[in-house]
Amino acid sequence: MISKLVLAYPEIDTKDYQWIQLIRKKYDDYYYNVVEPHFTIVFPVFDYSFESLREHIFRIAEKTHIIKFNLKSTTIVKDSFSDCTNVFLVPDIGNSEIIRLHDKLYTDILRKELRLDIPFIPHISIGGSQKAEEAKEISDEINKENFEIKGEIRKLSLIEYEHPKVKLLENFTLH
Repeated sequence: MISKLVLAYPEIDTKDYQWIQLIRKKYDDYYYNVVEPHFTIVFPVFDYSFESLREHIFRIAEKTHIIKFNLKSTTIVKDSFSDCTNVFLVPDIGNSEIIRLHDKLYTDILRKELRLDIPFIPHISIGGSQKAEEAKEISDEINKENFEIKGEIRKLSLIEYEHPKVKLLENFTLH
């Protein structure tokens, strides 16, 4: 089934990107070869035309400033749709700005798509496990590294997804 999503691909240093990819290759083999590291801002939606989504996202993006963030830790979150427990890189700085952007996008035509039963946690997914204890061990091991990744979200990407293919439909520049 084909869905559309809004992703924000972070602009980060090459060394930080490579570090994230090493972790994803080891712990996120399902999506590692499918999609680049990203923040999901709008989760899969169906039955929306490209034109209607394009207009909606453009209106929000043109009023949204570039978001600076830093990632200094991971956390684990039980997946709402599977037995997996995910390992997420979560922002210290930029968290509230990403939440506000998410909330703005879930207005107007996307209002009915907002899942109030699932909390929105800004994150870059880097792994997971069917065993919660194993996911916690992965998270703890990464957090021992005392890392800090600084970056920016400068654009939103409307994508079309049909596993295992991600197709970029359009980018929207933040200001």
